[in-house]
Amino acid sequence: MRMISWNVNGLRAVLKKGFEDIVGEFDADVVALQETKLQAGQATLDLPRYREFWSYAERKGYSGTAVFTKEKPLQVLHGLGFPHLDNEGRIVACEFPEFWFVCMYTPNAQNELARIDHRMEWDDAFRDFCKGLEAGVLPAGVPVEREGADGNVVLQPEAGRGEGKGGADVVPEPAPMGEGHLPTQWLPLTQPGETAAPKPVVTCGDFNVAHNEIDLKNPGPNRGNAGFSDEEREKFTKLLDAGFTDTFRSLHPDLAGAYSWWSYRFNARKNNAGWRIDYFLVSNELAPKVRAASIYSEVFGSDHCPVGLELED
Repeated sequence: MRMISWNVNGLRAVLKKGFEDIVGEFDADVVALQETKLQAGQATLDLPRYREFWSYAERKGYSGTAVFTKEKPLQVLHGLGFPHLDNEGRIVACEFPEFWFVCMYTPNAQNELARIDHRMEWDDAFRDFCKGLEAGVLPAGVPVEREGADGNVVLQPEAGRGEGKGGADVVPEPAPMGEGHLPTQWLPLTQPGETAAPKPVVTCGDFNVAHNEIDLKNPGPNRGNAGFSDEEREKFTKLLDAGFTDTFRSLHPDLAGAYSWWSYRFNARKNNAGWRIDYFLVSNELAPKVRAASIYSEVFGSDHCPVGLELED
């Protein structure tokens, strides 16, 4: 099974740079995107083999995540269960028969670590979220996509009410799983005490942290900055210690110069002055099934490049 993750830094811009052709060439089973910077219905993709699942930020043109998958998920979650952490569209979690696939986009701590407290809270909540999925515990209060008896996604009874021009109602069109841009506020919420089958987790995305010095070109001058602060690195260590494997580093423990993000300034990409901040992590029980973990630095279109994972079927 092949999976790809890519922070596209604005999907509408990347669509003009051959995004659909790039996805076609990868021919992955699952494609995860971060920083889509979209609202519902703002982009139409020609990817007929994939079902699409989107999480949107309340703030327009900001953040956002998506998962495109050839296989229909059992259900899809759109958040961690905390409203102040879930209003930026940073989670799409798809349950498949064998594992959970979690696309995530970690908040940046910002210059001078101005948002470090929010970042620390996010990191703790995300770790607990993944461990909960492993144990079969679903967070409460999260928008969820599930298939109804008619084959379409179940919506809230109030979906679309008062959301049209001049406060008119919008009548939602019935949509099968993954075949419509559904605003997450139209979806029902998970309830306290809901459970699912315990199963391992594959999580990927822009974690906004270079874990160790080998993961960035210039560790010395960046120490203490956002993305390489002691606080962020410690939280990532705690995530791994909770039972997750950094798939790329497990297969390439000593490989330096392998980066997934470069600043647009100072010819950083040309000089390979980059950071490895995009990851695929798996529950430790899945680690023996990892066949390959890759960084596709030859793929352009964003300040990030795609990263990939291949699991034994």
